[in-house]
Amino acid sequence: MNRTGRALALGCLLLLQPLLATAGGNSLLIPAVGRCTLNTQPQDLPQALAACQQAAKSGDAQAQYELGQFYYDGTATPRDLGQALNYFEQASLQGHADAQYHLGMMFFHGEGVAANNIQAYIVLKMAAVNGAEDALDVADEVAAQMPRDQLETATQVLGQIFRKYLLELQTADGRSPFSPLP
Repeated sequence: MNRTGRALALGCLLLLQPLLATAGGNSLLIPAVGRCTLNTQPQDLPQALAACQQAAKSGDAQAQYELGQFYYDGTATPRDLGQALNYFEQASLQGHADAQYHLGMMFFHGEGVAANNIQAYIVLKMAAVNGAEDALDVADEVAAQMPRDQLETATQVLGQIFRKYLLELQTADGRSPFSPLP
């Protein structure tokens, strides 16, 4: 990771760390709470799959991630990158770090979607903020392949996302996101 990228990422993480305790229902950091199990016997798979799909439909980010991984890997059924992309996107919008990481990788490699380094970079940076360990290094790899104008665009979008996030926190309880924690 280059020095500037690491400083930016660490700065963002240090800035957000005190806010994690008060994150509540914000759009970036929603914990995954539910579970579904698709690692079952072949005869039990249809029932397990139906249960996971129902949990995913009701908004369970972990179930959405599990289904995305199931369709991405294609171990029990034929690989379906369109379904994987759909479920990873749903979980990503809820702040699921692993889903964001996988979604970023799909954009980077053009799996199930046209390759898009700007989108990959943005999603990988979000994954890093939400706790995906390898996301920062991959985001740096993506950035190394991006022309300067694309990197500037991606950085501007990330800035808008973080400004919106801080405003959500600020208006959630009427105090500044930089106020000391209670």
